[in-house]
Amino acid sequence: MSKIRPFRALRPLPGNAHRVAAVPYDVVNTAEALSLAAGNPLSFLHVSRAEIDLPPSTRPYSDEVYERALQNFQQLRAAAPLILEDEPSLYFYRLQMGSHRQTGLAACYSIEEYNRDLIRKHERTRPEKEDDRTRHIITLRAQTGPVFLTYRATDSVDELAGRVTATAPLFDFEAADAIRHTIWRVTGADMHALVRAFGGIPRLYIADGHHRAASAARAWEYFAAKEKGVANDEAGWFLAVAFPDNQTQILPYNRIVRDLAGQTPADLLAGLRTRARSTHGTPQPGKKGEVSMLLDGRWCTLHLAPRAGATDIGSTLDVSLLQDTVLSPLLGIGDPRTDKRIDFVGGIRGSGELEKLQMEGKAAVAFSMYPVGIDDLMRIADAGEIMPPKSTWFEPKLRDGLLNHLI
Repeated sequence: MSKIRPFRALRPLPGNAHRVAAVPYDVVNTAEALSLAAGNPLSFLHVSRAEIDLPPSTRPYSDEVYERALQNFQQLRAAAPLILEDEPSLYFYRLQMGSHRQTGLAACYSIEEYNRDLIRKHERTRPEKEDDRTRHIITLRAQTGPVFLTYRATDSVDELAGRVTATAPLFDFEAADAIRHTIWRVTGADMHALVRAFGGIPRLYIADGHHRAASAARAWEYFAAKEKGVANDEAGWFLAVAFPDNQTQILPYNRIVRDLAGQTPADLLAGLRTRARSTHGTPQPGKKGEVSMLLDGRWCTLHLAPRAGATDIGSTLDVSLLQDTVLSPLLGIGDPRTDKRIDFVGGIRGSGELEKLQMEGKAAVAFSMYPVGIDDLMRIADAGEIMPPKSTWFEPKLRDGLLNHLI
């Protein structure tokens, strides 16, 4: 079963929701956050990336950043204003990007189930990023950015979603990036029916937001040790939006390598002939097992096959095949997590971004990937495996600041 809990959301008034809503804190750097928040004192980036309101020399994890985040949060509550719902509720949250639509349930999800691996993971987390969001939660006494969950679709939830989303929404706006965000508040009989329906879902999966979930679990440990009662009870749940798997959209996570490790393009092509079949190609691969490679201004398609005897699911993913066939043996990229010669480009930017980076001399070679399927993600999580780094790019993305969970 999957436990969910209604919560009293701290949220903006509908007329200011579009000004408060901000992209997730971890998809932008400081300079990008500063640019996005410019001229908008209500942007939630002043809370999630508070260093933008401090001198440029400020270290991102210094005490001043968290102190300023709390100050900005308190000011935003008064200025926006952010209001606290009078009773616990659930929320349907719809994202629309072009013709793609996905509708998930915003609720509080169980940290106990997260710790017991009933909420499955597929990614390792970095300690410094965990430390950052854990301190952010503890300082603000709030979870301000939802985790993105998925689950195998069920008719009972779909039927309730259809009924509720036929009514007038609480929020409905199009953000500057043309993503439409629509939220419905769910109370009464429908809310209780959703709690029961989720009780029949055997497990949930983290799609995006492993650091947020891990940080919420660590904050719960902190509150459990320091405080008792209501505060600790609230801390035992984390804010998330769960989308059915048949609506979740994964885009590719592309790669660039800054140099050819001392080789010429001809050298690299010669090495490839001994490891993979290649054909004239296009900027987007057509199916799993194909990778489009941009070298010397020309696209070709690499046809990659799993190595004989592979037993783990992760090793059959295209990102793993590329790493084992090309990146490691031919370009010397041993650990893509730490090697500064490789960089990753979210699929939302398209293959044109790869061409641009090569023209600018920032990418000696680029690889356009075929997106990982949601079923692959679930199978890897169920097997207890870890996906290779930068395997998935989920789009569209949720916004911070629209629904906040106070502790």
